[in-house]
Amino acid sequence: MNEFLEQFVIECREQVEQATADLLALEKSPLNIERLDSAFRAFHSLKGGAGIVDFDAMAEAVHGAEDGLSYARKGTVAISTTLIGDCLACLDQVIQWVDEIARCGDLPKDASKEAAAIVARFSRGDGMGPGADPRPEVEQPVGWVATILAKHPDAAREAQCALRYTPSADCFFSQEDPLARIARLPGLLTIDVSPVHPWPQLCDLDPFQCNLVLVVLSSASETEIHKALSDILDRCHIEALEATVRRPASSLSLDARSLLEAQLTLLESTDGDDFAGKVASAGAVAANVFLAQCDNGLAVSIEKATAQSLAEGQTAPIARAIEAILFEEAAKPGAPLPFGTEHETTARALRIDARRVDSLVDLTTELTVAKNAIGHVVALAQNGDEGLEQLLKQRFAVLDRLIGELQQGVLALRVLPLRHVFQRFPRLLREIAAGLDKSVNLVTEGSETEADKAIVEMLFEPLLHVVRNAIDHGIEDKAARLALGKPAVATLGLRGYREGENVVVEITDDGQGINVERVRQVAIDRGVVTAEALAAMSEAQVTTLIFEPGFSTAQSVTGLSGRGVGMDVVRTKVVRMGGTVGIESRPGAGTAVRFTLPFSVMLTRIMVVSAAGQKFGIPLDAVVETLRVGPDAIARVGAAQAIVLRNQTVPVIDLREALNLHEGDRRRDAILVVANVDGVSSALRVDVIGERFDAMLKPLEGLLSGTPGLAGSTLLGDGSVLLILDLTELCR
Repeated sequence: MNEFLEQFVIECREQVEQATADLLALEKSPLNIERLDSAFRAFHSLKGGAGIVDFDAMAEAVHGAEDGLSYARKGTVAISTTLIGDCLACLDQVIQWVDEIARCGDLPKDASKEAAAIVARFSRGDGMGPGADPRPEVEQPVGWVATILAKHPDAAREAQCALRYTPSADCFFSQEDPLARIARLPGLLTIDVSPVHPWPQLCDLDPFQCNLVLVVLSSASETEIHKALSDILDRCHIEALEATVRRPASSLSLDARSLLEAQLTLLESTDGDDFAGKVASAGAVAANVFLAQCDNGLAVSIEKATAQSLAEGQTAPIARAIEAILFEEAAKPGAPLPFGTEHETTARALRIDARRVDSLVDLTTELTVAKNAIGHVVALAQNGDEGLEQLLKQRFAVLDRLIGELQQGVLALRVLPLRHVFQRFPRLLREIAAGLDKSVNLVTEGSETEADKAIVEMLFEPLLHVVRNAIDHGIEDKAARLALGKPAVATLGLRGYREGENVVVEITDDGQGINVERVRQVAIDRGVVTAEALAAMSEAQVTTLIFEPGFSTAQSVTGLSGRGVGMDVVRTKVVRMGGTVGIESRPGAGTAVRFTLPFSVMLTRIMVVSAAGQKFGIPLDAVVETLRVGPDAIARVGAAQAIVLRNQTVPVIDLREALNLHEGDRRRDAILVVANVDGVSSALRVDVIGERFDAMLKPLEGLLSGTPGLAGSTLLGDGSVLLILDLTELCR
C-alpha cells in the first residue's frame, strides 16, 4: 500500500471516530446543532476522501448517510434512533472497507452491493409525508445471515437456507398472517421476530399496521422455499447456505491450514488422562498460527475458546472455534461478525508530538559527543597511557545517563491516551444496554491519561468483559431501580489516572453490587475452595473468587455472559500486561473494578538467576526478597515443597524441576527468590543470583510465542539471549 493510501486509511479511522462520538451525543441531545454539523462534516470528509482515491462504492454509501443528515439539518426528518442506527451501520461498513484497504489496497469485489444496502436505508429521507411507509420494499441489513447463524448454532448445522421476510405495513388488510405463513414453511428450524422500527408508546401504537420482520433458518432447499413463498417473493430475501456456511478460508496459507487441521485431529483423540494437556497444546499452536499472521483478534478468540474448553471439561468450544476459522462461517466476505467477537485492528501509525521528536534529536547530538569522548579514551589506551580507570568511569556515567534518557524518550513516542480505548465504549454500551432493555449513561474521566501503546491496545478486551458483566449482572432494570429509589438511568464510569509509575483504570457502576453469599454458595457447589478455607476468608477475599476459572453466579447463560470465562480472562489478560486486578463492592450501591498497570511493558528492571547452568531473567518489581536457607528448611508437602517464612507457609518452586532441567545437589543450601504474585508469596529456588539491570523486553515470536512460563527476551552484555520468566505462570 502506497503512502497516499496509508494516509487515507488513517484519516478515515479518525473521521469515523469523530462521527461515532457525534452521533451518540446527538442521540442523547437531538437539538445539539453543533454535534449534528460536526457529524455531517465528518461524513462529508469521508465521502470526499473516498472520491479522491476512486473508491466509488464507499463514496456512494457515505453520500447516502450524508443525505440523511442533510435532511435532518433542514428539518425534513427528525433525529431518531433509527436515523442514528442507520448512520452507525454506515460507519461500521466503512471500517470494514478500510480494514480491507489496509490489508490489500482495494475494496472487496462486492462493495457495490453492500453500498446499495446502505443507501437503501436512507432512500426514505426526502419527501416522506404523513402516513407514508418509511421502509424500502425489502430492507436487508448487511450481515443478517451471519447474525442468525451465530445466534442459533445448533440450527445452523442443519440449515440449508436463510430467509428474511418483511411484510408490507398494510398486510393485515389483505388477509395475510405473516407468522402463520412462515410457520407453514417446509423444514422450519427457527424463527426470529423483531420490529422494523422501535415500538412506540402503547397509546401511539397502530394495531392495524404491521411492524415486523421475520428471519428464518430452514433445512429445506432454496427451491422449496421459493415455491412456498412464490406470491410474496418481492418482500423476501433468501440465501442458500450450502456454499456459504462452510466456505474454506482463503486468507489462510496451506501450512497454516495443515497446522489447524492437525489440531482438530489431536482434539478428536483426547481422553480423560491427557485431556487438559492436549486442549492446551492445540489452543497454543492454533493461537500461534494467527499471531504469526499478525491476526491478534483470531488469536484472542482461540485463547478464549481454549479457556472455555478447559473450564467445561470438553473439547467442543476449542474445536468449534478452529472449525469456524478454517471454514469462515459467514454469509459473505466482509459481513460483520456477531457483536463482541470483532477482530482487533492494531494501529500501525502514531501521531507524535513534534517536541518529543526534537528532544530525541537533541539526545542524538549528546550521544554523538559521548561516543567521540569514548573514542578519545580508546586512543589514549592504545598509546599506553595509564590512569584511565577514572576517566572510563566518568565517560560510562555520561553514556549511561544519555541512554536512560533515550530509552524514556523512545518509550514516550509509543504512548497513547486512554481515549483511544475509552472512545470505543459509548457505541458498545448503546448496543449492550438496548439488547437488555436497560438505560445506562457512560461517564469517562482521565481519557487523556497516557500509557504505552501496547497497554492501550490490549486493554479493550478485559474492559469489555467487565462492562458486559456490569450491565448484565450488576445494573438492575428500570423497574427495579425505581422501586429501590434509584434513577431509572444507571451510571457506568470509566476512569483513568497515573499513580506513580503505574496507570490505573477503574470501571464503576451504581448497580446492586456483588452478592457475597451467592459467591460463597457457588464456590462450595463448584468445589472452588473448601468449606474450611471459605470460612476463614474475609468478604473481600470471597469477592475475588469471581476471577477463578469457570466461576459464574449467573442463573442462566446469555449471549453476553454466564459461562464463567469472562472474569477469568480479565485477570489473565491484565496479569499478562504486568498488572493486577482489584475489586470492591457494596451491596445495593455498586461495584468498582480496578486495573493497576505498568506505564510501559517494554522497559523493566531485571534480576538474572541461574539454574543448571542456564541463565534466566526475573522482573525485579515482583521480587520481595532473596535468602539462603539450609536444605532442612524446605519441607515436602505431598508432591510439592514449602518453607515457613516469618510464620507464613510459602510454596517453593524449584526452577530446575519447573523447566525440566537436571536435578541439582539437594544437600547444598538453597537460594530462594521470594516473589509476590497476585498478592500471594511464592519462592523460586535457583542456583545463583546474578546482576540486575534495565532491559527492553522483546515479545517472543514464532513457535516460542505464547510459551507458558516465558514473558519475553532481551540481550545480555556479551550478546547472548536472556529469556525472561513469567512468574505468574510458574507460580500458578
